[in-house]
Amino acid sequence: MPISGTQPGPSKKSQPTFRDRAHQHTAASAFVRDADRYHDARPSYPREVAELFDGADVVCDVGAGTGKLTQLLIDDHRTVYACDPSPDMTRVLHHQLPEVPVWRATAEATGLADNAVDAIACAQTWHWVDPAEASAEADRVIRDGGSLVLCWNTLAVHHPWVLRLSRIMHSGDVQREGFYPTVHAPWKLEREVRTEWVDQIPVEHCFELMATRSYWLKASERTRAKMEANLTWYLYERLGFDEGQIIPLPYRTDAFVYRR
Repeated sequence: MPISGTQPGPSKKSQPTFRDRAHQHTAASAFVRDADRYHDARPSYPREVAELFDGADVVCDVGAGTGKLTQLLIDDHRTVYACDPSPDMTRVLHHQLPEVPVWRATAEATGLADNAVDAIACAQTWHWVDPAEASAEADRVIRDGGSLVLCWNTLAVHHPWVLRLSRIMHSGDVQREGFYPTVHAPWKLEREVRTEWVDQIPVEHCFELMATRSYWLKASERTRAKMEANLTWYLYERLGFDEGQIIPLPYRTDAFVYRR
């Protein structure tokens, strides 16, 4: 049996822990490849997240990845821009949403003009940035009355079987339930949305989902083989799922709206 012993409980932290900014940058740089797999494996966001942008006609999705949130914003007929530091992510985003202006940039240096947008969106992004610099950049580019919106999808690890799954996949259970991100002045929290939902996926999809995590992307072939063996045992032997079975994978979404 690949896995044994008592498993630790869910994270009690509000954000990932990095040794320093260089360590944070190295971890984030894992996403320079496999963007097609990322797009196919990662879920979108609940409708409640898109509703947080009501009143914002022009939005820039910063750290947009392959455009999961970008698509929701477009569906609401907003003017949407998108940027991400990864050339592979921006390649896929441009292919998926050719009508969206997309460029390579970071939350700390977006390349936008002063007072250019009504809102900045950061989905699955803010924990990779320097919050002081990114908060200042948002203050520069967002118009008076505008908003900074941060959101995350996280596996709902208060379900014991999902907690163990997240440990095997190294899925990033690093933000406890009820966490608040670090955001600097002049931004003040105006509203938060916390919701849970279920993604119905084929059980084999868990392997693709695991392969989109930064831990996997940086791992050696030996480590990846061990992770695959552990996940195979857990899904098919421990949990008793059958190949091709559709399983309910619960997620938690935490979203926050900040204004000056």
